[in-house]
Formats: sequence, C-alpha cells, structure tokens
Amino acid sequence: MSRPSRVESTVVTTTVRLLSPFVLTFALFTLFHGTSSVGGGFQGGVVAAAVVVSFAFAFGVQETAAWLSPRTLLALVAAGPLVFGVVSMAGLVFGGAFMQFDVLPIPKPSVYATEAIELGIGATVGAVVSVLFVRLAADPAGGER
Repeated sequence: MSRPSRVESTVVTTTVRLLSPFVLTFALFTLFHGTSSVGGGFQGGVVAAAVVVSFAFAFGVQETAAWLSPRTLLALVAAGPLVFGVVSMAGLVFGGAFMQFDVLPIPKPSVYATEAIELGIGATVGAVVSVLFVRLAADPAGGER
C-alpha cells in the first residue's frame, strides 16, 4: 500500500501558502544577522529549505520536484564557492592580500564582504538541502522509478 504524496487539506495548503513569505523573510534575517549575532548562511539556508519541505508536504513531493528548476538549483549550489572565490580574490585586485577586505573601495568592506559570502553559503545550503529532501522523499529506497 502506497502513501499519498500530499496532504489533502485546505487548511494545510492555505497555511503553507500564507506562512511561506514570512519564513523566507526570517531566513533572510537569519542569513544577514550572522555578522553581528547568532545566525549566518548555513542557518538561513536551512530555514529557506524548510519552505521547500513544507511545500512538498502540502502539495506533494513530485509536484514540488517538478516546480524546482534543475538549472537554477545547480546555479545556487555553485553560488557559495563562486561567491567565496570572488570575494576572497577581491583584495588582490585592489592591491591587498587574499581575503583582505579593508582595501575594498566600499564602506564597511569587512561587513559587506562577509554578508556576500553568507549569501552564497545560504544559497548553496538551501539548494543542497532542498535537493536532498526531494530526492530522498521521492524514492526513499534510492532505486529507479
């Protein structure tokens, strides 16, 4: 006997639709709060991925997987290392050393450089957790369907 892949509840689907923007806002808050307090890219990415998990429970894993663009997810997975590399090398471009942010011609360079890195980490973590959940939930045994 197979389980249904979605919840047939108007309350659940409506709640997920209403709360998702607020959860994503909280994910961004957590992500950007990492330079001054507890939080950061990893935590923000996981909270953002929780929205994808909620959608999968409410609307079905297959429907959620179909909604996620593989090209976009791949770009998000690559975003963290790419942003880290670019921000790390920016100091060299402006006459400093590797990861020397104080030579960047922007106000509060260390804060903004760290925020950019946190954003990349959040994108990578959110995409990886979303893909892992959808792949495991779609076929827990790992076989072909």
